[in-house]
This record gives sequence, structure tokens and C-alpha cells, in this order.
Amino acid sequence: MRLIMHAILLGLLLALPLTGAWAEDDEAAKYADAVQVFRNAGESGAFFDNSYGYALFPTIGKAGFVVGGAYGKGRVYVGGNHVGDSAMTQLSVGFQLGGQAYSEIIFFQDQRAFDDFRGNFEFGAQATAVAVTAGVSAGASTTGASAGASGGKNDATTVGSYYKGMAVFIVAKGGLMYEASVSGQKFSYTPK
Repeated sequence: MRLIMHAILLGLLLALPLTGAWAEDDEAAKYADAVQVFRNAGESGAFFDNSYGYALFPTIGKAGFVVGGAYGKGRVYVGGNHVGDSAMTQLSVGFQLGGQAYSEIIFFQDQRAFDDFRGNFEFGAQATAVAVTAGVSAGASTTGASAGASGGKNDATTVGSYYKGMAVFIVAKGGLMYEASVSGQKFSYTPK
């Protein structure tokens, strides 16, 4: 009996490193899938070839009831190489009810925009993002209204451009949120 318990324990200990490899494979697949969604979603795909780099957040969760918040973890890439990690937090105040999940990508036009992002960057309440899927509304800012989109996540058409060196695109993943609130996003950066 004791020999069987030792054999089971040894088997579990030997299998433990494999679970880490599976987790890393799942993590890599999650980012690869998110990149494919943005590459196939109209104009956002062209930004991969023309930008200095990008920050990719495969899943950001958002919930609110009068006061709301959102959080997501992401990776930062320059020249296609993973150079660091990032976290996004958001606090919002105003009429809101529900929850949703979405993906977000921020393209950096040049080194200066990337350097701005690395300094614990913050989007103000008037920042705009281009919505990539149908049923997602894009916001308006003092610089004009952002464009909407139609179609599914694999065939949407979008219109986007850099503003102050950054272009932001979002893809709705699910959920339902009623919102008329003021919010801003704050990003932290940790080099790899």
C-alpha cells in the first residue's frame, strides 16, 4: 500500500511541470487568437504592418452598478517581439448596469508613443476607441466621433487612425451593459 502511494505521489510530481507547459500553451494561444481577430477585422489589420508596436489585452472584464470598473492583463509587443506586460484598470461613475467582456489593442505609431505608454499611461474620459464588431457603440470625444462597424468579428470593416500617436480598437466578446458614464483607463507597464 505504501509503495502504491509513493508511486502515485511520484507520478503527480512528475506531471506537475507538464501542467505549466499546458498553461503556457493556453496563454500563447489566447494571444495568438486575439491577434488573428484584430488582423482579420478590417482596417485594424493594416496597423500590424505599419505600427511601431502594440499592447494587446485578449480579455478585459467590465461590470457596473452606478459605480463600475474594468480590469485586464495584456502583453506589449515591439517589432513582433513580446517586450513587456501591462495591466489595465478602469473606474467609471454614472448610470450603468451589467457586465461585459471585450478585447482591446492599442497600436503605437512610433517610439515616442511607446515611451508615453511605458510611463504608466492613462487615457482620459474623452478617449475614443473604434468598435470592431456589430452592436458595440464607439464613443465621441472633443476631436470628433469615432467610427462604428458592422459585421462579425472576422469580417468587420472599421475606420481608425492615430490620435496623439496611438490607435485603439476593441472587439466585444459578450455580455450586456447599459451605460451613460464617465470613465478613464489607466495602464501599467512591466518590462519583460
